[in-house]
Amino acid sequence: MELQTLLERLVAALERLHIPYLITGSVASMAYGEPRLTNDIDVVVDLNETHVQGLLAQFSPGEFYLSDEAIRDALVRRGQFNIIHPASGLKIDVMIQKGTPFEESRFKRARLIHYTDVRGASFASPEDVILKKMEYYREGGSEKHLRDIGGILRVSAGMIDESYIGEWADRLGLREIWAAVLRRLQAGD
Repeated sequence: MELQTLLERLVAALERLHIPYLITGSVASMAYGEPRLTNDIDVVVDLNETHVQGLLAQFSPGEFYLSDEAIRDALVRRGQFNIIHPASGLKIDVMIQKGTPFEESRFKRARLIHYTDVRGASFASPEDVILKKMEYYREGGSEKHLRDIGGILRVSAGMIDESYIGEWADRLGLREIWAAVLRRLQAGD
Protein backbone atom coordinates (compact mmCIF):
# COMPACT_ATOMS: atom_id res chain seq x y z
CA MET A 1 0.00 0.00 0.00
CA GLU A 2 1.20 3.52 -0.79
CA LEU A 3 0.80 6.51 1.53
CA GLN A 4 -1.71 8.19 -0.81
CA THR A 5 -3.83 5.02 -0.91
CA LEU A 6 -3.82 4.91 2.89
CA LEU A 7 -4.80 8.58 3.01
CA GLU A 8 -7.70 7.90 0.62
CA ARG A 9 -8.81 4.98 2.77
CA LEU A 10 -8.63 7.07 5.96
CA VAL A 11 -10.52 10.04 4.52
CA ALA A 12 -13.23 7.80 3.05
CA ALA A 13 -13.69 6.04 6.40
CA LEU A 14 -13.89 9.26 8.42
CA GLU A 15 -16.28 10.89 5.98
CA ARG A 16 -18.45 7.76 5.77
CA LEU A 17 -18.74 7.81 9.58
CA HIS A 18 -19.25 11.62 9.71
CA ILE A 19 -16.23 12.07 11.98
CA PRO A 20 -14.83 15.62 11.82
CA TYR A 21 -11.07 15.48 11.15
CA LEU A 22 -7.97 17.44 10.17
CA ILE A 23 -4.98 16.05 8.30
CA THR A 24 -1.90 17.56 9.89
CA GLY A 25 1.76 16.68 10.50
CA SER A 26 4.17 15.87 7.68
CA VAL A 27 1.43 15.15 5.11
CA ALA A 28 -0.01 18.63 5.69
CA SER A 29 3.41 20.27 5.71
CA MET A 30 4.11 18.68 2.31
CA ALA A 31 0.79 19.99 0.98
CA TYR A 32 1.89 23.54 1.81
CA GLY A 33 5.66 23.16 1.63
CA GLU A 34 8.36 20.86 0.34
CA PRO A 35 8.13 17.10 -0.20
CA ARG A 36 9.92 14.70 2.10
CA LEU A 37 9.72 11.04 3.04
CA THR A 38 7.26 9.93 5.68
CA ASN A 39 5.61 6.65 6.60
CA ASP A 40 2.76 8.02 8.65
CA ILE A 41 -0.32 10.17 8.45
CA ASP A 42 -1.25 12.41 11.38
CA VAL A 43 -4.93 13.15 11.82
CA VAL A 44 -6.85 14.95 14.57
CA VAL A 45 -10.39 13.65 14.99
CA ASP A 46 -13.45 14.74 16.91
CA LEU A 47 -14.26 11.15 17.82
CA ASN A 48 -16.70 9.87 20.41
CA GLU A 49 -17.82 6.53 21.78
CA THR A 50 -20.53 6.12 19.13
CA HIS A 51 -17.88 6.04 16.37
CA VAL A 52 -15.70 3.24 17.78
CA GLN A 53 -17.39 0.17 16.26
CA GLY A 54 -17.79 1.85 12.89
CA LEU A 55 -14.15 2.85 12.82
CA LEU A 56 -13.04 -0.67 13.71
CA ALA A 57 -15.19 -2.02 10.88
CA GLN A 58 -13.51 0.31 8.35
CA PHE A 59 -10.05 -1.17 9.00
CA SER A 60 -10.31 -4.95 8.80
CA PRO A 61 -8.17 -6.96 11.25
CA GLY A 62 -6.76 -9.08 8.41
CA GLU A 63 -5.22 -6.01 6.80
CA PHE A 64 -4.79 -3.50 9.65
CA TYR A 65 -3.92 -3.41 13.32
CA LEU A 66 -6.39 -1.28 15.25
CA SER A 67 -7.15 -1.89 18.91
CA ASP A 68 -10.59 -1.30 20.39
CA GLU A 69 -8.93 -0.89 23.79
CA ALA A 70 -6.44 1.69 22.47
CA ILE A 71 -9.25 3.74 20.91
CA ARG A 72 -11.27 3.73 24.13
CA ASP A 73 -8.21 4.59 26.21
CA ALA A 74 -7.41 7.50 23.87
CA LEU A 75 -10.98 8.76 24.24
CA VAL A 76 -10.69 8.76 28.03
CA ARG A 77 -7.23 10.39 28.07
CA ARG A 78 -7.92 12.68 25.09
CA GLY A 79 -4.75 11.12 23.68
CA GLN A 80 -3.97 9.15 20.56
CA PHE A 81 -4.00 5.68 19.02
CA ASN A 82 -2.57 4.10 15.86
CA ILE A 83 -3.92 2.36 12.82
CA ILE A 84 -1.11 0.24 11.38
CA HIS A 85 -0.86 -1.43 7.98
CA PRO A 86 1.74 -4.15 8.79
CA ALA A 87 2.29 -5.25 5.19
CA SER A 88 3.61 -1.81 4.18
CA GLY A 89 4.84 -0.49 7.53
CA LEU A 90 2.62 2.58 7.13
CA LYS A 91 0.65 3.94 10.05
CA ILE A 92 -1.90 6.53 10.96
CA ASP A 93 -1.46 8.48 14.19
CA VAL A 94 -5.00 9.34 15.28
CA MET A 95 -5.13 12.15 17.85
CA ILE A 96 -8.33 12.92 19.74
CA GLN A 97 -9.40 16.57 19.54
CA LYS A 98 -8.79 18.04 22.99
CA GLY A 99 -11.45 20.78 22.94
CA THR A 100 -8.97 23.57 23.73
CA PRO A 101 -9.39 27.04 22.20
CA PHE A 102 -6.46 26.29 19.87
CA GLU A 103 -7.98 22.99 18.74
CA GLU A 104 -11.31 24.72 18.12
CA SER A 105 -9.53 27.39 16.08
CA ARG A 106 -7.74 24.70 14.05
CA PHE A 107 -11.00 23.00 13.14
CA LYS A 108 -12.65 26.31 12.16
CA ARG A 109 -9.72 27.17 9.90
CA ALA A 110 -9.60 23.80 8.09
CA ARG A 111 -8.98 23.86 4.35
CA LEU A 112 -10.16 21.48 1.67
CA ILE A 113 -7.12 20.33 -0.28
CA HIS A 114 -7.36 18.07 -3.31
CA TYR A 115 -4.66 15.42 -3.08
CA THR A 116 -5.87 13.74 -6.28
CA ASP A 117 -7.73 15.13 -9.26
CA VAL A 118 -11.05 14.11 -7.74
CA ARG A 119 -10.43 13.58 -4.03
CA GLY A 120 -10.16 16.26 -1.37
CA ALA A 121 -9.63 16.15 2.37
CA SER A 122 -9.85 18.49 5.35
CA PHE A 123 -6.35 19.76 6.14
CA ALA A 124 -5.16 21.96 8.98
CA SER A 125 -4.32 25.48 7.76
CA PRO A 126 -0.63 26.17 7.01
CA GLU A 127 -0.47 28.47 10.05
CA ASP A 128 -1.80 25.75 12.33
CA VAL A 129 0.61 23.20 10.86
CA ILE A 130 3.45 25.63 11.63
CA LEU A 131 2.24 26.14 15.20
CA LYS A 132 1.99 22.39 15.86
CA LYS A 133 5.41 21.83 14.29
CA MET A 134 6.81 24.43 16.70
CA GLU A 135 5.17 22.59 19.62
CA TYR A 136 6.70 19.31 18.45
CA TYR A 137 10.08 21.00 18.10
CA ARG A 138 9.80 22.34 21.66
CA GLU A 139 8.94 18.84 22.94
CA GLY A 140 11.61 16.89 21.10
CA GLY A 141 14.06 19.26 19.43
CA SER A 142 13.91 17.48 16.06
CA GLU A 143 15.24 19.64 13.22
CA LYS A 144 12.78 18.02 10.78
CA HIS A 145 10.04 20.20 12.27
CA LEU A 146 12.03 23.37 11.62
CA ARG A 147 12.81 22.18 8.07
CA ASP A 148 9.08 21.56 7.50
CA ILE A 149 8.24 25.04 8.81
CA GLY A 150 10.88 26.61 6.57
CA GLY A 151 9.49 24.73 3.58
CA ILE A 152 5.96 25.94 4.28
CA LEU A 153 7.13 29.54 4.70
CA ARG A 154 9.13 29.42 1.45
CA VAL A 155 6.55 27.67 -0.74
CA SER A 156 3.35 29.20 0.67
CA ALA A 157 4.74 32.61 1.68
CA GLY A 158 1.93 34.64 0.11
CA MET A 159 -0.83 32.79 1.92
CA ILE A 160 0.60 32.73 5.46
CA ASP A 161 -1.07 34.88 8.11
CA GLU A 162 1.95 35.69 10.30
CA SER A 163 -0.14 37.76 12.73
CA TYR A 164 -2.26 34.65 13.49
CA ILE A 165 0.91 32.64 14.08
CA GLY A 166 2.30 35.41 16.30
CA GLU A 167 -0.89 35.59 18.37
CA TRP A 168 -1.01 31.84 18.96
CA ALA A 169 2.76 31.63 19.46
CA ASP A 170 2.30 34.02 22.39
CA ARG A 171 -0.66 32.08 23.78
CA LEU A 172 1.08 28.71 23.42
CA GLY A 173 4.47 29.85 24.74
CA LEU A 174 6.15 29.50 21.35
CA ARG A 175 7.27 33.12 20.76
CA GLU A 176 11.00 32.37 21.09
CA ILE A 177 10.80 29.49 18.63
CA TRP A 178 8.77 31.59 16.17
CA ALA A 179 11.33 34.42 16.39
CA ALA A 180 14.15 31.93 15.78
CA VAL A 181 12.30 30.46 12.77
CA LEU A 182 11.90 33.93 11.25
CA ARG A 183 15.60 34.72 11.86
CA ARG A 184 16.63 31.47 10.16
CA LEU A 185 14.38 32.21 7.21
CA GLN A 186 15.84 35.73 6.82
CA ALA A 187 19.35 34.28 7.01
CA GLY A 188 18.49 31.89 4.17
CA ASP A 189 18.58 28.66 6.22
